[in-house]
Amino acid sequence: MIRRLGIVSVATMLALATGGGSAVAAAVPETLERQRAHRPVLDVAHRGASGYAPENTLAAIDKAASLGATTVELDIQRTKDHKLVVIHDTTLRRTTDVAKVFPDRAPYNVGDFTLREIKRLDAGSWFDRSFAGEKVPTLQEALDRLRRHRVNFLLEIKAPVLYPGIEDQIAQTIKSNPYWLVPDGRGGYEKLVIQSFDRDSARRSKERLRSIPHGILGRVAENDLARYSSWADQINPNHTTIDAAYVRRVHAAGMEVHTYTINEPGDMRRAIAMGVDGIISDYPDRLRQVIREQRSDRGPQEEPRERTPLLP
Repeated sequence: MIRRLGIVSVATMLALATGGGSAVAAAVPETLERQRAHRPVLDVAHRGASGYAPENTLAAIDKAASLGATTVELDIQRTKDHKLVVIHDTTLRRTTDVAKVFPDRAPYNVGDFTLREIKRLDAGSWFDRSFAGEKVPTLQEALDRLRRHRVNFLLEIKAPVLYPGIEDQIAQTIKSNPYWLVPDGRGGYEKLVIQSFDRDSARRSKERLRSIPHGILGRVAENDLARYSSWADQINPNHTTIDAAYVRRVHAAGMEVHTYTINEPGDMRRAIAMGVDGIISDYPDRLRQVIREQRSDRGPQEEPRERTPLLP
């Protein structure tokens, strides 16, 4: 992702140096579009390589890395004893054997179990027996594994209304892992981006981690784009809800578009043709192949350049 703040500051300095304030408005969109034109679409592995391994597990992270994924997306929730864990559903039923281990604890809400209890669960067998014994990871375990693979991280704050103050806990965890505060990550993209369907939660998180790009999940009404662009860096909608005109409007507001969840090559090509900046997929290998094909069709491209790190 291109740092909007960094680009704005450069344009502003140029304008001040030449005495022309109006240059800023023209320079920023032009710079954004020029840099987008030379970058490949970002490939994001949805819940890890969840088409090949149990979602939101270390095995899914490992598989995504082995397939060459640039970024991995994971969902973060909180346990009864206030530990941050990686899981998508707000209950443990679908992706663990919780009903077998704790038969009398329905409806099996994540927030009703301690980390120690959750660590007793099998989070792999539901997907395939070869993953038996896979555990629900903590956020810290996921950060460590992603760092080991040098893979970028798209962190989704899941159902924050159930976990008051989760934004503070996430921010504290990230700040205690300064590796994730340095912006330059794999492929010249941001090392960490945080997103949520809950716009208030995303904004609270941005206030605590100002140097980290933040995205809003779901389509934002076009007449609200300017308002959200005051703090959001991305609008990340379902691919079925957007078209090329919408992508252009988001870009004009100074934000990027990363769309989900696309698993068929034809749909990937259509999204790339719309001008999206990133695609989230359960099958990162398929996505990378389509991106390579599209890049080949466009001819030689400029490699991403290193950027100056921003202060946390």
